[in-house]
Amino acid sequence: MKRRDFLQNVGKGATMALVAGNELLRITHAGESPAAAEKPNIVLILADDLGYNDLGIQGCKDIPTPNIDSIGHNGARFTQGYVSCPLCAPTRAGLMTGRYQQRFGLENNPGPENQAGEDYGLPLAEVTLAERLKKLGYATGMVGKWHLGFKPQFQPSKRGFDEFFGFLGGAHPYLPAGRGDQNPIMRGTTPVEEKEYLTDAFSREAVAFIDRHQKESFFLYLPFNAVHAPMQATEKYLARFHDIKDERRRTHAAMLSALDDAVGSVLTKLRETGLEKKTLIFFLGDNGGPTPTTTSNNAPLRGFKAQMLEGGIRIPFLMQWKGRIPAGKVEARPIISLDIHATAVAATGTAIDPAWKLDGIDLLRYVTGDKSGSPHETLYWRMKPQWAVRQGNLKLVSSGSDQDALFDLAKDPGESKNLAAERPDDVKKLKALFDTWDAQLQESLGQSRGARVAQRQLLNPNANLTPAQVRRQFAALDRNKDGKLTLEEFNRPRIFKRMDANGDGLVTLEEALKFYQRR
Repeated sequence: MKRRDFLQNVGKGATMALVAGNELLRITHAGESPAAAEKPNIVLILADDLGYNDLGIQGCKDIPTPNIDSIGHNGARFTQGYVSCPLCAPTRAGLMTGRYQQRFGLENNPGPENQAGEDYGLPLAEVTLAERLKKLGYATGMVGKWHLGFKPQFQPSKRGFDEFFGFLGGAHPYLPAGRGDQNPIMRGTTPVEEKEYLTDAFSREAVAFIDRHQKESFFLYLPFNAVHAPMQATEKYLARFHDIKDERRRTHAAMLSALDDAVGSVLTKLRETGLEKKTLIFFLGDNGGPTPTTTSNNAPLRGFKAQMLEGGIRIPFLMQWKGRIPAGKVEARPIISLDIHATAVAATGTAIDPAWKLDGIDLLRYVTGDKSGSPHETLYWRMKPQWAVRQGNLKLVSSGSDQDALFDLAKDPGESKNLAAERPDDVKKLKALFDTWDAQLQESLGQSRGARVAQRQLLNPNANLTPAQVRRQFAALDRNKDGKLTLEEFNRPRIFKRMDANGDGLVTLEEALKFYQRR
């Protein structure tokens, strides 16, 4: 072969290699058929009713959480991480879709199955993160609490998950005793009997899922019900906190310690299988802690679960991807749980399609330093009658009954000084932003008509109710039929506080009767 012909052939080969390389890049970014080795596994861990200050890495002193803390130490911790609602189900809807859940009407908890509206569930037109990743070749599994619909078409197996082990409702006993036929533990669509402490069972199933799918790319969604009520723990975990004398705090500590062990089992399995550096891990809470009920700690923030104050919507938010996210990074820019959907998809090399209309953004560009500036110019919340909007450091909050309150979160993260009277122009500006966003939203699917009527009547402190009416409405709101109302069941914090005569974080029927007898 002549030298000229040889060089021409080499040139053709280089050109073909370049074309092939460009085609591989195009395929990878389009999300059509990237090799499994190029896509990270994705593990999304959600805690239930966890307080902002409940973890060691967040400042907690009496409950060690070394395993959960390690996610932040080995990756990033977001000090201003938010959820899109201060309640369980709506947060999950936003998390799964990457869109403000009010856009498709999932704004409130449904209550138990017999109180849920006929059409309650994550609308079928919305695409879940599991559905999106499944199309990219991921094995998809969910272990834990669903809370996004009871009807067959709304269950996890119809929303993108190949495997499901958990329950469909909002709360569940942790101990085998007391588990009835309602809201059963399910494997797929089949009810099963579970004899282990529930947090331990979820840990077992999560580890088994990783073991089964370690040779392929997988998405594991692990929404624990810990540390949500009921307050139950085994002696194994209670014995770790014999020095805590308050019984509720001790039980809360034991439940959180069990959760930390469970997270540790998942992290250990990833290391043992050589997947730790190939896995993007998220850990966050679903809303603020309901301190009066469980002793969860939201310090230094004001407010609790079910409130639009920071204590209701700002949560622990950790993210790890070894080799990609700098270890020990502390990120102070405000972000929101809606960002997880876009971040997970972008991590696979898939471009975000504007037609998806996601409200979340890819966080990786910010935590790796590729992108500066604020991830979000404005953040919004609505759970009628409450709402809030944040732009920059200013946040406007409305409880639906009191005067709107304006706070500068940079100077006052505890929201102790209302600036509304001093800065009326800022109030007007933020209210206009909220109104524009609010006009885009749907009405809530919510509870059944009977449950809504019951709530409206009991939520009216001036209502003229007979004892029989109070008993009826109380029973309709008492979702787990334990004879007590929690703040989650009775979602009006100020009235709840007035009803709760002994200040124990629960309203009994007797307290409700006495409250309305005084009207």
